[in-house]
Amino acid sequence: MSAGVRAFGAVFFGVLLSACQSAPMVVDSSNCPVIREPVPCPVCEVPQCPEPEVIERIVLQTAPSQPGPEGPRTATAGELDLPVIGTVEYVVIEPPGLRLEAMIDTATDLTTIRAGNIRTVEKDGKRFVLYTLVDPETGEEQEMETRLRRRAAARNGEGKNYVVLMWLTLGDYRARVEVGLSDRTDMAYPLRVGRNLLTDVAIVDVSRKHTLDR
Repeated sequence: MSAGVRAFGAVFFGVLLSACQSAPMVVDSSNCPVIREPVPCPVCEVPQCPEPEVIERIVLQTAPSQPGPEGPRTATAGELDLPVIGTVEYVVIEPPGLRLEAMIDTATDLTTIRAGNIRTVEKDGKRFVLYTLVDPETGEEQEMETRLRRRAAARNGEGKNYVVLMWLTLGDYRARVEVGLSDRTDMAYPLRVGRNLLTDVAIVDVSRKHTLDR
């Protein structure tokens, strides 16, 4: 190939290359997808539920307790709030369940009961006391048999009395205490209550009687 032909080819190639670089690229828009503007969502209103219809309003209340009938309350006194009793009160003794009028004697240690036909027997190596008590309601004598506890000096200093255990009820207080059996017929009351039942149990008002029955 001659030099003239090579020179012409080089010039033609350069012109063609410059034309490609300067010519704008044409893009066929018919093949491109159309981008749509976003459509805003409508604001939805939250439906309000209707208020429930009140048919009847119920109110729960605690009914006040009805005060029951109360009996007379025994008077109390002192730091221990002990019941105040008189010098004569009714006491229930068990056995046999007799209700006896009793003298309240704070000067006596041992409680004493008037008994009749007092004697002792021995059973299986143990000593028992046999005696009778008079029912003040019927006047009948009741035979009693009680285990002998001990013997104690009589209040008048003459001889000794047999001592047994009995349940005594004074007002609301009930206790098992030692009771001396006395055959004296000059006792003003069939029962004399001593300090072995009264201590820390009651306060005695010497001006009153039968306060527990009111």
